[in-house]
Amino acid sequence: MKVCALYGSSRKRGNSELLAEKLLEHLDYAKRYLSDFQIDPIVDQRHVPGGFADVQDDYSGLIRELLDYDILVFVTPVYWYGMSGRMKNFVDRWSQSLRDKSLSFKEKMQKTQSYVVIVGGDDPQRKSKPLVEQFEFIFDFMGMQLEGIVVGDGNEPGDVLNDQAAMQTAAKFNAKLRRMAGM
Repeated sequence: MKVCALYGSSRKRGNSELLAEKLLEHLDYAKRYLSDFQIDPIVDQRHVPGGFADVQDDYSGLIRELLDYDILVFVTPVYWYGMSGRMKNFVDRWSQSLRDKSLSFKEKMQKTQSYVVIVGGDDPQRKSKPLVEQFEFIFDFMGMQLEGIVVGDGNEPGDVLNDQAAMQTAAKFNAKLRRMAGM
């Protein structure tokens, strides 16, 4: 079982990463920080003869790598009631991947199990609802398996560790993943 956590925050070791670590505790997994990659915004060329032009950034290499994982964990803080700009930029580029016949992108993503980790500091259970719904719609469109969403409360560094409900939910998903890994 190959697992990768994809971090959308602009800050490493923030609350969303801490909550993801609880979900992935004792598992062997890869970490990919979108902040370490140059991923340019999409230029919509769906209706241009020839389709999308090649973009000289890190997106294609990253997406090809991610297609080899069995489980993807999307990790993002709540930024203005949505996912981080880095995460949104990354997901927007899926339009390009959907049209790249060499990837079989949608078919491979449908075989991938996904989790989402979200942390916000201002009533995140209520105010992350648009973001939760956005991920649900994205995964539904792609035919991806959404295995679970963990929403945590945290503003100051480390705050999320005090959110017992989020920690318990992350631990529950961790137990499931560990069983799948034969642990």
